[in-house]
Amino acid sequence: MPQTSSTYEIHDDRFRHLIVPSSELEELYSGCRWAEGPVWFADLNCLIWSDIPNERILRWTDGIVSVFRSPSNFTNGNTRDRQGRLVSCEHGGRRVTRTEIDGSVTVLADSYQGKRLNSPNDVVVRSDGTVWFTDPTYGIMSDYEGYRAHPEQPTRNVYRLDPATGEIDAVITDFGQPNGLAFSPDESILYVADSSSSHDSGAPRHIRAFDVTDGRRLSNDRVFCELDNGLPDGFRLDLSGNLWTSAGDGVHCFGSDGKLLGKILVPQTVANLTFGGRRKNRLFITASRSLYAIYTATNGSSLG
Repeated sequence: MPQTSSTYEIHDDRFRHLIVPSSELEELYSGCRWAEGPVWFADLNCLIWSDIPNERILRWTDGIVSVFRSPSNFTNGNTRDRQGRLVSCEHGGRRVTRTEIDGSVTVLADSYQGKRLNSPNDVVVRSDGTVWFTDPTYGIMSDYEGYRAHPEQPTRNVYRLDPATGEIDAVITDFGQPNGLAFSPDESILYVADSSSSHDSGAPRHIRAFDVTDGRRLSNDRVFCELDNGLPDGFRLDLSGNLWTSAGDGVHCFGSDGKLLGKILVPQTVANLTFGGRRKNRLFITASRSLYAIYTATNGSSLG
């Protein structure tokens, strides 16, 4: 049986070395309809995250919350590229965009093989500059997180985009609904969450792993971990290769061997998370209406 407290469940002793027992979960902001897509800007000492149904991107800086962008075109997932630019998945535009240093917006991808994308969900940029993103249908299923529409692409695809050439490839084509994704610290493994609707019979509750070859080819597909509560959505890795993922009852931490190490219990349904703070040892968590944070004894990977 796991050892529990008001904040943690410890399933494996390795988890004790990753947490600060005296650190408590802090609610930094409440007032969202569905909080998602957190990304840390170290150079600006701020966190940016999406409030999808309210069609805005918010910014947290030392306890002060302001609006970064409104309307946001129902932006969901966010990340930064190697030049520090914001890369976002927009449900409303059914596209992946990049915000330039001067504030202008460049469309990186809005179609594949002549048909519109569904509703890009989450995104990560590799060290070679390529942009990897998922394209489920959550943003076009209703008018709540985007605009209702019929999908033109399969719901199963994960894409790799080379912004230098505009080349886009479907590198995975067999998911139910692909969602969060991230690379291992050395970029040798790509992890992707499958979050098919919980109403689907036998819907997966797992994150899959793929070996990365030559920066573009994937092989050795396997199930990395399975959740015991809720569905996986967004996740990040720490420098030791442990994977921290959203779940129905909080944040679940899995070792690099796929074993559940422990949980951070959160009172709302977690959608996504990222490491931030001056030493990247603070875990920022977007969950339903709120933004939470907790200090850890580990540091986030600089990738993903």
